[in-house]
Amino acid sequence: MTYRFALDLDRRRYDDFVTASKYGTLLQSYAWADIKKDWDHLHTGVVDENNQVAAAGLVLIHKLPLGQTYFYLPRGPVMDFDNEELVKFYFTSLKEVARRRHCVMIKFDPAIHVNDYKVKDHNENRYPESEKYLAMFKDLGAVHYGYTVYLEETAQPRFVANVYKTENPEKELSKNTKRNIKVAEKHHVRVEMGRLEFLDDFSKMIEMTEERQKINLRDKDYFRRIMETYGDDAAIFLAKVNVYQLYHEAADHLNELRQKKAEMDASPEGSNREKRLKQLKEQLSSAEKEEAEFKDLLEETGGKDEDTPIAGAMVVKYGRTCENLYAGTDLRFKKLRAQYKTWFENIKWSFEQGCEWNDLGGIEGTLDDGLTKFKENFNPTINEFIGEFDLPVNKVLYPLVSRAYHHIKEKNAKEMMANEKKEDA
Repeated sequence: MTYRFALDLDRRRYDDFVTASKYGTLLQSYAWADIKKDWDHLHTGVVDENNQVAAAGLVLIHKLPLGQTYFYLPRGPVMDFDNEELVKFYFTSLKEVARRRHCVMIKFDPAIHVNDYKVKDHNENRYPESEKYLAMFKDLGAVHYGYTVYLEETAQPRFVANVYKTENPEKELSKNTKRNIKVAEKHHVRVEMGRLEFLDDFSKMIEMTEERQKINLRDKDYFRRIMETYGDDAAIFLAKVNVYQLYHEAADHLNELRQKKAEMDASPEGSNREKRLKQLKEQLSSAEKEEAEFKDLLEETGGKDEDTPIAGAMVVKYGRTCENLYAGTDLRFKKLRAQYKTWFENIKWSFEQGCEWNDLGGIEGTLDDGLTKFKENFNPTINEFIGEFDLPVNKVLYPLVSRAYHHIKEKNAKEMMANEKKEDA
């Protein structure tokens, strides 16, 4: 087969190829270059002798000191990795381009699955062909980061929770999730799907999450860029509740229980009176606590008879997948379990839009972190990816840049862990 390397594939041909491939993801979409505006980019690809696209790769170009750069293909490139001739041609051609652009290294982490399982079936029985792919990339001169476990070890998570489409998504939910969704509905939590009109409320939700977890995510301008870039394929799911209504319902319920208590006190006779009195006192205690909580929340939220946003998620549909990019919750309303209803509504929406799976995002490979425990409620399949590679271009500078890169990642990881410990304390 005769191949031709392209540095700027036509947008339609590029996206048609990526969305049709089982290795295609949002991070390799043509438009993702517009999101990463601080990076230069190339829409690379390979065209075969029949003028058909055989490979595609969004290359982000980061500037380094002294006029140097490094290339990065997030979850890329996209191609048939069983075609070793094609893989070799792509990376050899890209390396030639990289040398002309003073590139020190090419970083890539293709969406090659090495294992897939349910959380309860956690195992390390990777697919036999995994070693074949590792050997192929090694023959090209690439350095593998290894089968890493923790999120901070690589640019993209090596373990991702994906919910795959079924005829009845609700049937796949855990009992705990169904119960929590009912709790949200009992408290009149409504989830609405919107776009730019929800941007302000969603951004505030993310700010709360940043402040609580002592991390930096993204700002409103970044979220706006995503929404505007992907248009109707981007959505914000926002959970809302009327605190005024919740408070008055709680107050009315408390008054009803107090009236029952007064009636029981006035009629000391009756069967099982002590048992019924004990139950009523427990109900009163719970109702008093709930009424006081909603009263405080009503004061904090302005005391008006209107909806208050309490949880949100931003998702983008691309090809066969829908990716959850960011999510936030107002923990003052944690007991309403709005986040469960929010996530399930966006899962249902993605399947209605024709997606084959809903990407809930990255998790730790240990499967014992808080993210995994929450996402497990939606019965996801855990996709384990092959991991991250460096393809050195400038062999003199590569060790220096690689050490600096790892030093920065380790420093950021330590700072995050320190902040988590402070928060726990």
